[in-house]
Amino acid sequence: MDPVVIVGAGPQGLAAAAHLLERDVEPLVLEAGPGPAAAVHEWAHVRLFSPWPELIDGASRRLLEGAGWSAPDQGYPTGGQWVSEYLAPLAAALGNRVRYSAHVVGVGRKGRDLSVDSGREDQPFVVHIETPEGEERIEARAVIDASGTWSSPNPAGADGLSALGERDAAASGMLTYRIPDVDSRCSGRHTVVIGNGHSAATAVANLARVARRDRTTRITWVLRRGQVGDTFGGGQADELPERGALGQRAKRAVESGLVRLVTGFRTDRIDMVDGSVIVSAEDGRRLDPADHVVALTGFRPDHSFLSEVRLELDLRLQAPRRVAMEVDPNIHSCGSVAATGATDLAHPEPGFYIVGAKSYGRAPTFLALTGFEQVRSVVAKLAGDDAAAERVELDLPDTGVCGGAGLFDEPEQAVGCCTSAPQPISLEPAAG
Repeated sequence: MDPVVIVGAGPQGLAAAAHLLERDVEPLVLEAGPGPAAAVHEWAHVRLFSPWPELIDGASRRLLEGAGWSAPDQGYPTGGQWVSEYLAPLAAALGNRVRYSAHVVGVGRKGRDLSVDSGREDQPFVVHIETPEGEERIEARAVIDASGTWSSPNPAGADGLSALGERDAAASGMLTYRIPDVDSRCSGRHTVVIGNGHSAATAVANLARVARRDRTTRITWVLRRGQVGDTFGGGQADELPERGALGQRAKRAVESGLVRLVTGFRTDRIDMVDGSVIVSAEDGRRLDPADHVVALTGFRPDHSFLSEVRLELDLRLQAPRRVAMEVDPNIHSCGSVAATGATDLAHPEPGFYIVGAKSYGRAPTFLALTGFEQVRSVVAKLAGDDAAAERVELDLPDTGVCGGAGLFDEPEQAVGCCTSAPQPISLEPAAG
């Protein structure tokens, strides 16, 4: 029988393979990178705010422990430690069921393009891949897309498109889209961080440590929104303590004057002038010349290789429609979200599922726990165990904040739904 093809050998892709093996269904994991969890390798220096027990999938644990592996049970690993101590051993346990340097460039139904109904569901999927040896086609009984969003960062431009000059700045290396590995090279320099999420808070908190040692180091933190809102997270109300603490570290860096916070700044252009980068807003404001710009404005899914698969996606988030109803920051008012399973992740194309961070589309706050529950449910569905697929085996931790309840630029005091709004702080006026 054809295997279930999994796109991506990251945390959710490898977990899906472990669950399939546990149900005697043969998986085949296709990873574009040269090794397991290639995307996680790129942020190996970043410490996760989830503790070890929440970063290990149940079926994966059982597979590894059967081979004598002992799970780390304390602390908060870096991305590098997550790979070396768990994900790489898991990939090794799966053996030749994981193929590397196998770039998926297309998924479809054998002999049927997107428009053809007749006999469609009776045909296997055909997965087109490119490898160092050339092109290849693989037939599959089902496809699980766990490719993530890491390769598709959102641009700095406020309209969802690259700001004028942004691509040139990125090509020069003066603008990057990843949390910087902070070291002495940041000392005495001016770094602009654009973004409102956990990645931006991490970058700001890390840079602030450098600024404490060298007060000539300058950090400007740029928010598109006109108010601070939930930028600093839920603090002690966050059910993931390290996530709450992260926001508070960033907040202290702002309050202490180490970081200059600029709000309502919607990036329009990024110019390289005399070895510096100058970021300008739609309203004409310009930031002081910077040595480096870090755009941490989230990610978006890449559906380009799914053009022949019948998808049902939300127009705003580009996530499966039923998932988007739960996680849409425009309408979702409270910090807690429900776990999502096979029913939520299904598309009009039977046997095809998008899981992991990509299932949230452009929405933030995805946790590893979410993905592990998703693949458990999806694999149960593929194995014919409808009862297990429908069962919810996860309660997600509350963020302790409210978000999305109201207008993009509403006054801060108007925010409020399930908890009180974060207390306002004094902000230095934006650059003129």
